[in-house]
Amino acid sequence: MITAEAANEFEQKLRAHPELNNMSLEHRAAFTARTKWLYTASKHQVPPSGDWWDIWLLLAGRGAGKTRCAAEWTWAHAWYAKEPIRLLVSAPTSGDVRDVCFEGDSGLLSVCPSEIIENYNKSQHEITLKNGSIIKGIPASEPERFRGPQFHGGWLDELAAWHYLDDAWAMLQFGMRLGSHPQIICTTTPKPKPLIMDLVERDGDDVAYTMATTYDNIHNLAPTFQKQILQYEGTSLGRQEIYAEIIDPEESGIVKRNWFKLWDADKPLPQFQYVIQSYDCATSDKTKNDPTACVVLGIFKPSPDKPMSAMLIDCWTEHMQYPELRPRVIEESTSIYGDEDEFGHGKKVDLILIEDKSAGISLIKDLQRAGLNVRAYNPGMADKMQRLNIVSSLIERGLVYLPESQTTPGAARSWCEPFISQICAFPEVRHDDLVDALTQALRILRDMGFLTLDYLYNDTDKYVDDLQPRRVNPYAV
Repeated sequence: MITAEAANEFEQKLRAHPELNNMSLEHRAAFTARTKWLYTASKHQVPPSGDWWDIWLLLAGRGAGKTRCAAEWTWAHAWYAKEPIRLLVSAPTSGDVRDVCFEGDSGLLSVCPSEIIENYNKSQHEITLKNGSIIKGIPASEPERFRGPQFHGGWLDELAAWHYLDDAWAMLQFGMRLGSHPQIICTTTPKPKPLIMDLVERDGDDVAYTMATTYDNIHNLAPTFQKQILQYEGTSLGRQEIYAEIIDPEESGIVKRNWFKLWDADKPLPQFQYVIQSYDCATSDKTKNDPTACVVLGIFKPSPDKPMSAMLIDCWTEHMQYPELRPRVIEESTSIYGDEDEFGHGKKVDLILIEDKSAGISLIKDLQRAGLNVRAYNPGMADKMQRLNIVSSLIERGLVYLPESQTTPGAARSWCEPFISQICAFPEVRHDDLVDALTQALRILRDMGFLTLDYLYNDTDKYVDDLQPRRVNPYAV
């Protein structure tokens, strides 16, 4: 920690620096501000050494000083460039760009020396420096606005809170095309978003990953703030908001991994009584982002004393639209599943379930005309969270099985892993197509009576009266 006395002493020495007298007013102000900042900054606020990184990812707890760090880096990067450059500043909303990144207490206008600012256009979210460099703000809430502008680098604030994270990230990357080496600083309190985890995994490659906690800057925070945020110490929220820990999304998921039952790898697949193929078709105008998903469930009875259950016997996702999807569904409909019966036959597909939306609308009509047993599914007003909550109790009761791996005892087969991860991490997932395909299949199977929550064991050798204590009239004794 740098004390106030030490900072004042350093500033006095800095003013007496002999080189300052030979500098212009603008360069003197920039040199003084930058040198003082690097002297007082915490370790996590100092830029990574070297020029090898493309992205500086700073994951920090609340109040750790990430906004100040990024603002200091941004103006200095723009001012000390060899030639005028354009830098992007983006945040979740337009208000965040203005109120936090530009006009906030730790924003650009607060930390950038006024002597080097030529103009600030508030309506356009744009700062022009006297060396010709421009710092332009664009909200991430409008990803299409990243089309057209081009930059030498930039600052992306609260990246994990962007509503259209993947779309906005993809669009702005196309704009990072000026200069020989565009660099971006990303500051955010972490959330288990797929993009955030992808960037962390790239640490040491093209990403410089820095992590800081609230305690790293606790001496600069108001006592009331310390009291309020530190009450979450020891909680999952505290791990995320104080310690900047990326919480495993499965920890807060609706469905838990251990709810799924495993079908012993040493046992052959059972004889299925009913097989359903459930499809979630991609949205017609987003062929690059949304895959089509298929989940196949087989209904069987694990043992005479257990209720009817469902086993995942196939699942896949693939980016395809209606023209390619139609022959794929027809081909899948001829599949045979499960162990052979006494006649040497496996189980054919009994029902093809397709959500009645987007490409599924035309597909349903086409397949019905082809003579396949296709049923349209309409989830009604229920959103995706409600749909999973409705059927999650079936999984919790152990009515959904996964085939056990033949090489890793106690784990499902490797092809099941994308399915398990998406179901258990929902809603913190990039795509939820397998979730939709599963929930509609389980909902239909429950409505059809194949899967029930309250199972009554039927023993025809016993009567209800035999299981109850015999009543005695005390007055008749």
